[in-house]
Amino acid sequence: MPNRLNGETSPYLLQHAENPVDWFPWGEEALALARREGRLIFLSIGYSACHWCHVMEHESFEDPEIAEILNRNFVSIKVDREERPDLDEIYMAATMLFSGGHGGWPMSVFLTPSLEPVFAGTYFPPRDAHGRPGFRTVLRYLDERWKADKNTLVSDAGRAADAVRSLLASSGPPSTIPGPEHTEQAASAVFRAFDLSRGGIASQANKFPQSLSLDLLLRAFQATGQARFRDAVELTLERMALGGIYDHLGGGLHRYATDPQWLVPHFEKMLYDQALVVMALVDGWQATENPRLRTLFASRIRGICDYVLRDLRSPDGAFYSSEDADSEGKEGKFYVWTRDEVERSLDAKSAALFCSHFDVTEHGNWMHPGDSHVPHGPKNVLQVVRGAEILARLEGMAADDVVESLERSRETLFRLRERRPRPGLDDKVLTGWNGLMVAALARAAAVLRIPSYGEAAVEAAGFILREVTSHGRLLATFSRGRAHLAAYSTDYAFLCWGLVNLYEWDADPRHLVDAEGLADTLAEHYWDDDGGGFYLTAADHEQLLVRARSSTDGATPSANSVMAIVLQKLALLMDRPDFRDKARAILEAYVDASNRTVFQQELMCCALDAWHRGWDQIVLVGPDDARMEAMQVAVHRRFLPNKVLVRERRPPLPGDDRVRRLEGMRAVNGAPTAYICRDQTCEPPVTDPERLFPPK
Repeated sequence: MPNRLNGETSPYLLQHAENPVDWFPWGEEALALARREGRLIFLSIGYSACHWCHVMEHESFEDPEIAEILNRNFVSIKVDREERPDLDEIYMAATMLFSGGHGGWPMSVFLTPSLEPVFAGTYFPPRDAHGRPGFRTVLRYLDERWKADKNTLVSDAGRAADAVRSLLASSGPPSTIPGPEHTEQAASAVFRAFDLSRGGIASQANKFPQSLSLDLLLRAFQATGQARFRDAVELTLERMALGGIYDHLGGGLHRYATDPQWLVPHFEKMLYDQALVVMALVDGWQATENPRLRTLFASRIRGICDYVLRDLRSPDGAFYSSEDADSEGKEGKFYVWTRDEVERSLDAKSAALFCSHFDVTEHGNWMHPGDSHVPHGPKNVLQVVRGAEILARLEGMAADDVVESLERSRETLFRLRERRPRPGLDDKVLTGWNGLMVAALARAAAVLRIPSYGEAAVEAAGFILREVTSHGRLLATFSRGRAHLAAYSTDYAFLCWGLVNLYEWDADPRHLVDAEGLADTLAEHYWDDDGGGFYLTAADHEQLLVRARSSTDGATPSANSVMAIVLQKLALLMDRPDFRDKARAILEAYVDASNRTVFQQELMCCALDAWHRGWDQIVLVGPDDARMEAMQVAVHRRFLPNKVLVRERRPPLPGDDRVRRLEGMRAVNGAPTAYICRDQTCEPPVTDPERLFPPK
């Protein structure tokens, strides 16, 4: 029989709706039951694409004996971390306290009825193994302790709760903003951690995209001219683009690589990774002087964007959250190939080229854990090990013929792969992640001149603003035809970011008017009057253990980091000095001058760089013709992270009068004209795109 999750909209919660565990969604019904009966709460937090979440479900939550223990002694609550980042942040802090700094999902937290943490961990096997307690053991131990020594557990939980509050609550009065040298110092600290032979962070067993670190390094390159910063970015993006972390048949990027070589990914695909990596690739495309890398980066930008539009786009034009790592019960099965499969699918010559290019061998380059016998031979994760030019020389072929053969083979194998059982799709629409994808598509559209990307971004933003709102405020999630849950500051910040990027693509002032309205709502309901910056939740949000501040750049940036940049831009674009004041307050509250937390503040350091170095306002006026197109191309080809782009629209669009323009800007001799201004002072107008950015 379905449990209480059967009426939820989250695919992750619905995956557990048939478990024998008597799951509750987070809400007053479950919390009141725990208080009324004095039971411990078992809080399980995960997400749909999480491999080990599936493992723990199959091993423990589908086990009738474990379910009976949970149902008799605990109130069991299942939470989708993507819907409830507020709960996730609070209880992840608790988990890391109990586990000595280790966190992850599934998160398994035991709470008193007053929501204070008694014990926490991540994945537990069903039985004791390898020196780790099994889930049965944990359940029985905590139940016995709760019944025999409740007062001690409550006291210990209170101390743990106080520690969580001190980690996440307001940090007190603001400090002085560090000087302009801080960005280079932070970038140098990041650079020292990079693997200079393979890219990414050297100390990590797993290799993550590190998109925000790449942004910081490129900012430092642009500010200092030190090529080492750009070199680290180019190396990392190239190795990601050629490695198995990128899906060479269908496009898109997997979550991370499980080895230092970027070969074997953790196969889930998250929407936010697609967005952030596209923006890193766009930055890399603009910053590089290497034509080969520019071609490679453009190819991967298109591959990721095309994947999102093909496989993660809803009929309404919004974007789904993720695709699972697993299919048919095994991680990665959808994506990997044997040599035999390739050779049976292609003619001999095409198969030989494909296998040589993508490292497909008889002995394979990866075996799924637990596979002692694999039909038709070991599996291969596709990675590029030989370029078309090398293959052409080896085979005595023209390079163009090699490229054409590889593309035909790729299309053939992609069509065959589409017949396989697909990984699970998490089809909920998250406001914040859609905002990130809007920002990425808008930037890709502007830089690569692909209007369909920008049009898709406009459609997604419009859906969120129209359908995922209530009484003038954003909601966090939309699924099964229903929007619900109050939005978080990240939702507002990411959507603001997307709208500002949209304006720089199509110059429609309505995007800025919408962004300004969201920023005002964010300031009204989420601002910390004492410490500065934005809380994660609104003032009228549900009361939880602590009202956390959104301060850490992680897999996604914090609301405060994003808004520290967006508010500076909106202050110039909309003539809102109060927005600049708030950006200053964020920097005063959050920038850590010690650099001890540099990997939690990469985007915040970028905002600090913009604050000190200032903004170049590039204003384009004149007829909207091919010459104006050439002027825009000249602007978008360059890596100019601290730019504000304003373009005149003829005829004006609604809201055009709201966009601040310096007086006296006119087209010279009726031709499209560019003005570059800083601090109310403009350089002479330019009508020749080639002269817009003269060599230094």
